Amino acid sequence: MHESPIKRRPTRKIRVGKVFVGGDAPITVQTMTNTETCDVEATVAQIQRCVAAGVDIVRVSVPSMEAADAFGDIRRRVPDVPLVADIHFDHRIALAVAEQGVDCLRINPGNIGSEAKVREVVAAARHHGISIRIGVNAGSLEKDLQKKYSEPTGAALLESAMRHIDILDRLNFHEFKVSVKASNVFLTLDAYRLLSRQIDNPLHLGVTEAGVFRSGTVKSAIALGGLLLEGIGDTVRVSLAAEPEDEVKVGFDILKSLGIRSNGINFIACPSCSRQEFDVIRVMNALEQRLEDVRVPMDVSVIGCKVNGPGEAKEADIGVVGALPNSLVYRHGEKSHLIPTASLVDEIEKMVRERVRQAEAEAAEKKNADAARGVFARGE
Repeated sequence: MHESPIKRRPTRKIRVGKVFVGGDAPITVQTMTNTETCDVEATVAQIQRCVAAGVDIVRVSVPSMEAADAFGDIRRRVPDVPLVADIHFDHRIALAVAEQGVDCLRINPGNIGSEAKVREVVAAARHHGISIRIGVNAGSLEKDLQKKYSEPTGAALLESAMRHIDILDRLNFHEFKVSVKASNVFLTLDAYRLLSRQIDNPLHLGVTEAGVFRSGTVKSAIALGGLLLEGIGDTVRVSLAAEPEDEVKVGFDILKSLGIRSNGINFIACPSCSRQEFDVIRVMNALEQRLEDVRVPMDVSVIGCKVNGPGEAKEADIGVVGALPNSLVYRHGEKSHLIPTASLVDEIEKMVRERVRQAEAEAAEKKNADAARGVFARGE
């Protein structure tokens, strides 16, 4: 994957469990469960599917004390996944999940109640090493801001965010990130640009209620991509009316397209035309489905004819130029061998799996070598 030319805005680094957000940490991808939290089995299964898709952080809604108890069971079942509890209004729920091992609290301090209640929550967060996300949403602005601005604007979202930020600043708590989400692309862009000029805390990017899978993906890619190109953003959530694991895949695809972060295969494929010498669409759909589990970064180019095929193949880790009866394979820019065009899917999967095994062996060898050097340096 080519190195991204994007220069990220400098931000404070905070921790969400074992994952860092902001500073020089990689931009993380997160999602939110949509199961009933009290249904522990369903929620854990959904989290595990998201982990298989590569998720970094998972948020779980905790609307009641019963859900807080269930959250404790979920935490014990997925001990290695950074979990965020989504909480509104009731500070007792925040205190409960703090004891249950939550990694981050998604709250708005101004909605928690009295300053004494906010102090309790912040004290618990500080004691347990828990970070906070301030989540401002265009659809739930304070009534006085609705009256002042008459409609959601970037300035209104900024003012709301700064109110909540001020509360945490006065309590000398700085381990927080902020989101200013809207369902409108331009409003989202405006709000995040304004906020990025005011604070150095990490920003959680998202278009709220983006929509169904296709249109929501497009809307999110435009808004999040625009901000990321400007160096704004430290963690992303693509909010779709779809399965959470699909949100994760789209999030990584956005980062991958900008050269920011890789998570598995970057497919290069032609849109197909009458020059194609095999059914490109069928082959690519099959490959995408079969190779969903691959997390090793690699570029795989599959082109249906000889016009653009060689040029694209030379730039890929594995490149295939379509022809009949045999297609030409390139590896790392060099011609390698011919494979039967009739069995392209099987042949390409075989090469990818081989590359995965090689990469995993190299990683294990490096890990052992690093460990050996560490032992040598300690004189053991």
